[in-house]
Amino acid sequence: MTKASSANPPAKPVQRRTIQSNVVKPSNDGQLAHIGGSKSDDWNNILVNQAFDTLWLANSDEEQKGRQYNAAVAYMMQMKPADELEAMMAAQLFAAHNAAMECYRRAMIKEQSAEARGMNLAQANKLSRTYATLIEALNRHRGKGGQQKVTVKHVHVHEGGQAAIGNFSSPGGGGGVATNSKGQPHAKPNADAPEPALLRSDPLGNVLPISGDAELPLSHARRKEPRRA
Repeated sequence: MTKASSANPPAKPVQRRTIQSNVVKPSNDGQLAHIGGSKSDDWNNILVNQAFDTLWLANSDEEQKGRQYNAAVAYMMQMKPADELEAMMAAQLFAAHNAAMECYRRAMIKEQSAEARGMNLAQANKLSRTYATLIEALNRHRGKGGQQKVTVKHVHVHEGGQAAIGNFSSPGGGGGVATNSKGQPHAKPNADAPEPALLRSDPLGNVLPISGDAELPLSHARRKEPRRA
């Protein structure tokens, strides 16, 4: 009597499946680039439909829905996105505005608790802050943010005038530029020339020069007398 073999039967080879993709041919016409900022109309369609999904359509009939869709498309066109990033920020601005206005609307509903009204107002406040942050980010991306820079190229001073170039504070605020009219109005300073004496005001309001490193004439007592023969 022989014992049955306890060895496991050989495993069958695993057959790999080939996934059939249903991806359609991409649309790269870019006819909707003025809406989504992309050369791909697939992207442009997806983005504008994402904006559509942020609309509050619960109480709208078919005509109102059509007007809301048209308004969303008009908004995206007026934003004039130059690329996909600008289009995304524009769509998020649209969504943040819609959500904030809906929270404000709900906060105005009568016969609701103070807690519910405060919650809606708090959400609206957060959304409004998000909206402001997105606006700032979009402006920076478009090169509209940051500090303004003013460059002074020419300074005109009439005869007898006196001024200096630097940061000044005045009662009206802001800075100022001042020059001295004794020189040429458009003359460029010489880098090797000695710096002129600074100006200060005495208690009577007169402008006096501050002594610097410039050489001063010697007094009579210190002048050298010619040697006698």
